[in-house]
Amino acid sequence: MRTVLALIAILLAAPALAHGPTPIKVDETIVIAAEPKAVWAVAAKFDGLANWHPDVQSVKAKGGDAAGAEREITLKNGAMLKEGLDEYDPSAFKYSYRMSDPNLDALPVSSYSVTFTIEPAAGGGSQVKWYGRLYRGDTSNEPPENLNDDAARTAMSTFLRNGLQGLKQKVEGK
Repeated sequence: MRTVLALIAILLAAPALAHGPTPIKVDETIVIAAEPKAVWAVAAKFDGLANWHPDVQSVKAKGGDAAGAEREITLKNGAMLKEGLDEYDPSAFKYSYRMSDPNLDALPVSSYSVTFTIEPAAGGGSQVKWYGRLYRGDTSNEPPENLNDDAARTAMSTFLRNGLQGLKQKVEGK
């Protein structure tokens, strides 16, 4: 009887041992010495990322700034990202988008959803936040080092941080 109970306990525990990856959160913020409206004027266009993000070579987009719009980003290293716009709210200086098709050469992530917001900063100027959730490039239980949680988090955080720095330079003219 003990053997049967032990076997049942193992079988019930097995699904808990075989879980997939958990979502990874990224959150990057910068303060820009300009009013939110001025920052939004530079960063608002869904197809305008190449105008201020130093890692982006070009953007091809369709659908404008309406939910459902799509863009294809070509990075300076030649890799491409495909994204879809989920929400666009100019009155709140906010938009959200998601990865449409994974490209592990561009970012070691299998999916992501990201939100970009601009708010008044406490001491004046604007606080720009770029944050989201993602999953590592290899969602198996034992991913290789270049597609694990750390690689995904580092790559996405670097991409967002570089973009915020580029936006700051563009807006402040420095």
